[in-house]
Amino acid sequence: MPQKPILSSEDVRRALTRIAHEVLEHNRGAEGLVFLGVRTRGVPIARRLAALVQEFEGVEVPVGALDIALYRDDLAQRPLRPEVQGTRLPTDLTGRTVVLVDDVLFTGRSVRAALDAINDYGRPRSIQLAVLVDRGHRELPIRADYVGKNLPTALEEEVVVHVQEIDGEDSVLLATSAPSD
Repeated sequence: MPQKPILSSEDVRRALTRIAHEVLEHNRGAEGLVFLGVRTRGVPIARRLAALVQEFEGVEVPVGALDIALYRDDLAQRPLRPEVQGTRLPTDLTGRTVVLVDDVLFTGRSVRAALDAINDYGRPRSIQLAVLVDRGHRELPIRADYVGKNLPTALEEEVVVHVQEIDGEDSVLLATSAPSD
């Protein structure tokens, strides 16, 4: 599957810096914020956003990892059992502003699963969504509050996000199916 570069490492850095500033501006600072990264690549992105907030504001924002594997609505359609990696919450979510962080927003079904999971752990004051890439094709009425890159795609295309912590590099690629003869 051929891959076209969309965001370089520097582009990813700039996008995350912009998102961190937007989160701070929208919330009038970092008080009461919690970043929750959707496993897998949302977690390191959430950690980076928290580090940027600390750099800008001098405030340490708690960061957690949210496993949505058992909350997905397509479990019966998947050939393999989901790999549960576990949720790790840094604090009680009740009354906090949760910034849910994921790498790619597509149909909205992963976000819906994440919302269900969050509600099992408490009642946040509000939940906001930050994504590195919004590729469109929503099946549910969900939109991100903070977007690094809006990337209109065809359904047969795939957005591939690499993060340094997992993949050894930061990049966003667009994979296209090779035409069949």
